Amino acid sequence: MNTKEFIEIMDSGAEVIAFSEVHQYMTYLSNEAMKLTSELNSSYHTPEEIGEIMEKLTGRKFPDTAYMFPPFYTDCGKNTKLSEGVFINAGCQFQDQGGITIGKGTLVGPKTVIATLNHHQNPSKRANLIPKPVTIGSNVWIGANVTILPGVTIGDGAIIAAGAVVTKDVAENTIVGGVPAKYIKDVELGY
Repeated sequence: MNTKEFIEIMDSGAEVIAFSEVHQYMTYLSNEAMKLTSELNSSYHTPEEIGEIMEKLTGRKFPDTAYMFPPFYTDCGKNTKLSEGVFINAGCQFQDQGGITIGKGTLVGPKTVIATLNHHQNPSKRANLIPKPVTIGSNVWIGANVTILPGVTIGDGAIIAAGAVVTKDVAENTIVGGVPAKYIKDVELGY
């Protein structure tokens, strides 16, 4: 198995059977990610050095206008897609095996958790994993300590209030908050 094949399986949403070849490759990628995030988080790095480490971690070009404040944590890295102008604040955790896509100009608050894997509900299959992507639109503002669960899509221009747990899709240009996150009001576009 290689990374391209692994990503194709994850993007298909197929159940990952515990201890299968796919699961073992996931563990291999996790160990690689731990090594790279240890390098990223262990000392000061210039923005250019952060970009270089992120390119090794994701296997993709780190956008020229993207920026990050370490520490940053991931147990894969290879299925994260960042756009221009994305800002990732300190202490974020991306569990990206199922796929994380973040649109242009989105701001990710400190200690945000984005999860893309669920365990099987059946106790006899509990170690199996079910990947579902998280898609975040452009110009989204995610507050501090937000958790975004597998399968969620957040529309362009949305605001996620600090501490929210996002379990369902969020419409564009709306503000949501709470546990679980619920609609609060529309974004004021005119001011």
